[in-house]
Amino acid sequence: MAADMSKNRLRWDLKPEDIKTRTDELIKQSKAVYDGVGAVKKEDVSYENVILALANNDCESSVARNVLDFPQHTSADKAVREASTEADKKLSDFDVEMSMRQDVFDNLVAIQDKKDVVDKMKPEAKRYLEKLIKYGRRNGLHLPKDVQDKVKALKKRASDIAIDFNKNLNDENTILEFAEDELAGVPDDFLKRLERNEGGKCKVSLKYPDYFPTMKKCRMPETRRKMETAFNSRCIEENSKIMEELVEIRQKLADLLGYPTHAAYILELRMAKDPDTVATFLKDLALKLRVLQDDELKTFLEYKKEECEKYGLPFENKINYWDMRYYMTMAEEKRYSIDHNKLKEYFPLEVVTKGLLEIYQELLGLKFEEIQKPAVWHEDVTMFSVTDKATSEFMGWFYLDLFPREGKFGHAACFGLQPGCLLSTGDRQMAIAAMVANFTKPTSDAPSLLTHDEVETFFHEFGHVMHQLCAKAEFRMFSGTRVERDFVEAPSQMLENWCWEAESLRRMSSHYKDGTPIPDEMIEKLVKARNANAGLFNLRQIMLGTFDQTIHTRAKADTRSIYAKVSDEILRIPATPGTNMCASFGHLADGYDAQYYGYLWSEVYCMDMFYSRFKKEGIMSPKVGQDYRKYILQPGGSIDAMDMLKNFLGREPQQESFLLSKGLKV
Repeated sequence: MAADMSKNRLRWDLKPEDIKTRTDELIKQSKAVYDGVGAVKKEDVSYENVILALANNDCESSVARNVLDFPQHTSADKAVREASTEADKKLSDFDVEMSMRQDVFDNLVAIQDKKDVVDKMKPEAKRYLEKLIKYGRRNGLHLPKDVQDKVKALKKRASDIAIDFNKNLNDENTILEFAEDELAGVPDDFLKRLERNEGGKCKVSLKYPDYFPTMKKCRMPETRRKMETAFNSRCIEENSKIMEELVEIRQKLADLLGYPTHAAYILELRMAKDPDTVATFLKDLALKLRVLQDDELKTFLEYKKEECEKYGLPFENKINYWDMRYYMTMAEEKRYSIDHNKLKEYFPLEVVTKGLLEIYQELLGLKFEEIQKPAVWHEDVTMFSVTDKATSEFMGWFYLDLFPREGKFGHAACFGLQPGCLLSTGDRQMAIAAMVANFTKPTSDAPSLLTHDEVETFFHEFGHVMHQLCAKAEFRMFSGTRVERDFVEAPSQMLENWCWEAESLRRMSSHYKDGTPIPDEMIEKLVKARNANAGLFNLRQIMLGTFDQTIHTRAKADTRSIYAKVSDEILRIPATPGTNMCASFGHLADGYDAQYYGYLWSEVYCMDMFYSRFKKEGIMSPKVGQDYRKYILQPGGSIDAMDMLKNFLGREPQQESFLLSKGLKV
């Protein structure tokens, strides 16, 4: 079945003034729906005039909104990005206003009290009603009007400054300049593609394709120190202030709403349920990993001493932040004979992309077709249609936007752009998602070669894209990845395992010069090296999760000193003086506040799913792939994550596979 492009309601040709006009129109249209729902008399409330009216507006307005606020992350035009940022602020303020509508809330409660109406509702509709009432109470709609007004003002302020936090990071464009000898050790292909200044020095940005090769391979400690200091000082003045104000606002909101802390407020709706459970999970895992970390730091110091003696550098008998990635890379090379420069020659982007798309199609029973000359927001962007292989049912589209550019979102992420849910006509709206990343762009004389880390990132983010496309919820609230935040990473993390299996690695690799397959010996070494630096790598995640919980369980936070303290205690590596990593910790301004622990928490589930089903029954087993699609991806957020897991596993989840995957004894 050919893709009907009329079902793609997105457009990317809006000018700044169009964005402004359409924002005002969207607010007017959406407000009219809320006014209509709020005006219904209590005795007249029905499924159609309250629940369905709100759900249809959810579906319609989310698409219109994404057209307006997605360009802030991806447009090459600064004026468009700024207009999009302003639209996001205006729409976020409007969201706060509508979430505080007492009349709408009262009518939702009135519906809940009508047993005859509720009894006829489908389970997903009942869940929608329950969630809306729960969110209303969490917004203080059961509290006096003066308290509600304070809540509303605080939420608007938090929303506005969080948008500023991320805009500051997107606009950040620091360049450091180094002579070639100051970059000794970096890969030749990296050195060749760097721009030069008039004096011949290399211009190195803080974007990922520049930062990580320098930190991993440059043997000059002073260069690494300058880079790490600059990287962890991005937006330090403005964003440190914003984050500390966000912490205060979040605690004030918790106080007004009757919660002891912001973390307690957030975790009430998560799988973990409360801060004590999260703290215990992080502490217990940290204790188990300590033995691995001790061994790793001891090894790093030995390597550092050898290097200092070899190059006549002073040895200070400690590992600094700017040493960490360098010696992690060295440990992989020495302990497992992994040559990352050689390895990436087998991962040209076009080969990885082709292999990845084939694996996902085979595993999930899908068919992708590239759209020729698509309407997109930048010439680098590609677009694909998705259909079900068995039934030919058309499911939607996805975009790939893989290269860095000025003003673009600086990490890797999946953006849901058109939610797969039911339209007001009862027809299904086609799902559309975009994967945005920052891989090295190919040039006429140099291909884009991915590191193995980047291959893993590609697999992870594309896993989110598949979640968006395969979910079949009826309500936009439960579409795609809209599951519990401490489960949302599990489906994508599970798919990272294909980057560590010989069968799948062979399918997405070949040498960029002659197409020869990756040698078996190289694959064996890579797979053995999966747990290289597992202690430090995972303790860094625990440290970030602990930092997040620490600042969100207090009224005020000196983020710089708290970060330095948890780094000392957990990572046992001192934060570089004058830096504040928190100023560029975008997750905490972008919906992961008090939830960063979720990356590790969800790994418990992802490893259980992988080892107990895929590893046992075959990593390319169509049967397990179909079960995964049916039980984990298809429900979206329409049922609890724990029920999805039990349906797929046939039992309660267990932690054993997770601990073994970290190289720990069970």
